[in-house]
Amino acid sequence: MHTSKNSANLLNYQGIYPCPVCRLGEIKSLSLMEAFACDCGNNIFTADLDQQLLQLPTMQPPLTWYWNGTGWRRGELAGREWKWYHWLLVVGFVALPTTLVALSAYIFPATPGSNLYWLPTVWIGLAFLSHLVIVGWLIIEFYQFPVWTYLSISWRLLLER
Repeated sequence: MHTSKNSANLLNYQGIYPCPVCRLGEIKSLSLMEAFACDCGNNIFTADLDQQLLQLPTMQPPLTWYWNGTGWRRGELAGREWKWYHWLLVVGFVALPTTLVALSAYIFPATPGSNLYWLPTVWIGLAFLSHLVIVGWLIIEFYQFPVWTYLSISWRLLLER
């Protein structure tokens, strides 16, 4: 939680704040620098105290968060909004290959009682899951959510308990 010497709850270099990236650690100011660092991850942030924002400059474009006095609010990334046609492409990317595999299994069914009778059903499921995983990975990359950092810190904290 935020523990600051400033009663106005403004972002300042004397405060300790929750990490907006891993959401598990805390960020504190670095000695003799105008920057913050997370005590769990390897992230170093730059701050603009006038606008109450924090940036992660290692990402391109830099990820930005605004301090509202109690928590972080994600900043908007220019040109990175999801439109309706993006979702249409996502549904098409997952549904079209799955439908083609299912249609071929329906038109050319496996012989009942054969050793590989189960294969078309598994193939349909694999087509769906693999395309869904690709879409999930692309969404994570699009929003630049640090999955591996979050999982490694969660694992380390779980082992410490």
